[in-house]
Amino acid sequence: MQTHDKLYIGGEWVDPTGTGTIDVISPHSEEIIGRVPDASEADIDRAVATAREAFDHGPWPHTKPEERADAIARLSLAIQARAEHIADMISAQNGSPKAWSIMGQVFSATMVLDTYADITRSYEFENHRTGGLGQPVTVRRAPVGVAAGIIPWNVPLFITALKVGPAMAAGVPIVIKPAPETPLDAYLFAEAVAQADLPPGVINIVAAGREVSEHLVRHPGIDKVSFTGSSAVGKHIGSICGGALKRCTLELGGKSAAIVLDDVNLDDALLNELLNSGLMNNGQACGAQTRILVPQSRYAEIVDALGSAIGAMKVGDPLDEATQIGPLVAQRQQDRVLGYLASGKAEGARVVTGGGRPAHLDKGWYVEPTLFADADNSMKIAREEIFGPVLTAIPYSTEDEAVAIANDSDYGLCGSVWTSDPQHGAEIGARVRTGVVAINSQMILDFRSPFGGFKQSGMGRELGPEGIEPYTELQTIVMPMG
Repeated sequence: MQTHDKLYIGGEWVDPTGTGTIDVISPHSEEIIGRVPDASEADIDRAVATAREAFDHGPWPHTKPEERADAIARLSLAIQARAEHIADMISAQNGSPKAWSIMGQVFSATMVLDTYADITRSYEFENHRTGGLGQPVTVRRAPVGVAAGIIPWNVPLFITALKVGPAMAAGVPIVIKPAPETPLDAYLFAEAVAQADLPPGVINIVAAGREVSEHLVRHPGIDKVSFTGSSAVGKHIGSICGGALKRCTLELGGKSAAIVLDDVNLDDALLNELLNSGLMNNGQACGAQTRILVPQSRYAEIVDALGSAIGAMKVGDPLDEATQIGPLVAQRQQDRVLGYLASGKAEGARVVTGGGRPAHLDKGWYVEPTLFADADNSMKIAREEIFGPVLTAIPYSTEDEAVAIANDSDYGLCGSVWTSDPQHGAEIGARVRTGVVAINSQMILDFRSPFGGFKQSGMGRELGPEGIEPYTELQTIVMPMG
């Protein structure tokens, strides 16, 4: 039982103004494993005011890029020192398999920070040019102000790094709001922030429920909001920010398609990559490749291979290193996914493997890893983001049809192409209307390249040098003629 009674604001552990608490429930045991303060609007006001002070009167926005890069690197090292503890804490909260957590949850976060430490040292914050009349002009990327980072429960530390890294690079103080399902690892992150010796107010962390989160989004002291989560909530946040002309980045949902071409050599290694692209983190990933588009000529062969591999996956305790599929984060999520399984069956899709709750587990919010076949792209299981361990195999006749099916979606976050000819796969991938396309790989994130979506999958980009831009404003300084 992890119990905390403070909030991390201004580089200090402070008492909350209210008495409300958030209970953290294990998705494996269904027992309470932690309790933290439920921040009030007054707590949000204090966090924003502290970040505001750091921006308006503190040294942080005026430090040299090299100094900020050094600070990012110190934060990465402080997280690495707590890596296994943080990974276990995240798995205990949201059910991520331990074998995936250490890399996908923690070390990937430190790799993001290390990348931003490196990028910051060479990033062009100022560009000097000659104006139209020959006068000297400086174009600056000035820090945007104070940012709010709203973090989802599925990969909490990693998403935090996606927001903290570029904010620190730009000299922007930030208020981090963890999800109520996963606030415990944020306390370990706060310890790392304290160890990194940042100026007061640069990073503030306040866990809160959804109503108080909206207060953070609406707060007049917040200049920029970065949100990762569902498209429905993202639209609401976008409407608030639009009404206030407040800058925002929205990384939202997905219903990504993996196009398997008929020349693919689906050996064990590539099959494992394909499965991981759809079932990583128990399918609780916005970029999961959950629609598997399979050529008619090899449909039975590939579906059988997928079904056999999925059926052999070990389901169980997320802290067991042998576990491949853990529980879903909450009972509501389990109910949601089971509802999609019922919908797929009712619409006529065939269950190849899985299709319900694991028989050997009498508690915990588990769902069997499931493969549907004989589906078409009009079915609910093919159109809506399930956010669970469910894949749908959809047949196609030609490559043009495969691309059309992949693009027939409200979402446009990620995609992939699987083939023995990577160059041809890249040509197919370029026709897919998504922000990222991977060829023969589950790697939908390159930390030096932009990540984000088309259509309902969001606005703006994270990662790479492009990830710094949303935390800046362009300022032009025109000098007199010399």
